[in-house]
Amino acid sequence: MANARAKTLQPFLAEEAEAHGLAARMPALLIESQRVAHTVTHGTHGRRRPGPGETFWQFRHFDVNDSLSGIDWRRSASSDHLFVREREWEAAHTVWLWVDLSPSMRFRSTLSKVTKESRAVVLALALTELLSRAGERVGLLGSVPFAGRNAGRKVAEVLLNETSETSLPPPARLSRFSECLLFSDFLEPVDETVARFQSIASQGVRGHLVQILDPAEETLPYAGRTEFAASEGGERMIAGRAESLRESYQERMERHRIDLQDAARRLGWSFVAHHTDRPPEEVVLAIHSHLAGLDRDYRYRAPRPAAAPANPTAEPA
Repeated sequence: MANARAKTLQPFLAEEAEAHGLAARMPALLIESQRVAHTVTHGTHGRRRPGPGETFWQFRHFDVNDSLSGIDWRRSASSDHLFVREREWEAAHTVWLWVDLSPSMRFRSTLSKVTKESRAVVLALALTELLSRAGERVGLLGSVPFAGRNAGRKVAEVLLNETSETSLPPPARLSRFSECLLFSDFLEPVDETVARFQSIASQGVRGHLVQILDPAEETLPYAGRTEFAASEGGERMIAGRAESLRESYQERMERHRIDLQDAARRLGWSFVAHHTDRPPEEVVLAIHSHLAGLDRDYRYRAPRPAAAPANPTAEPA
């Protein structure tokens, strides 16, 4: 009886150990996310943009489409050019986060120093820091949104209590015109994954997909007799010559990514691929550019049909 009980509790003991491990790493991850956010802040204007508001943002050259009443004559008097005074848009909205904390995200090969889970948490917290500094509300799917200087710490506290055995974002009711950041390896079947994306997009929410992969998952750098064990489900496979699988494996991974990109494009969403051996600042800057509205206004619009680009493959960040 005691042996049977021990076997029954074994999976839960493993989950508890992983939860304690994440809790122990969280302060370091929070500090790392703040460092990343600080680095990115120096290279961007944040989510600031011109629009209705009281706060001065910047001067810019007068354009033929501008109204004469918008000219700042004092600034223009000191130059040979006419300048327009722009105010900062102060309409805050909500950004929702989902971080995949399933067992597959705990993978780390010798090619990387961090797990996919740790990198996903750092990226989510770094973006929370940046967005909260810009006055936005940030929350995790299924929780309430936070605002203010302590938003990053509050999001970290919610993450500590999160557990998941599934690699798909949970169903959630989201406010229209909000945005959603999804961090995962997205290695589940494409049809199931896209169905969740469509559920989110149908609520008038603009999404941003961040695929996080260990470099070994892209290259399959193994040779000789190799045993592969699934992180979820317990399946195992032994390859007599692992290198013989490399080409077909890489082709399948590429096809999987292209399918995800096509789904994101149809929904009008953005897609970024990131490898855990690369600096987190690279992908945070890329995501932040999308969020800052550099590609278009944040308010959701139904995407227009467009021809597929000549090279649909995303450049890993």
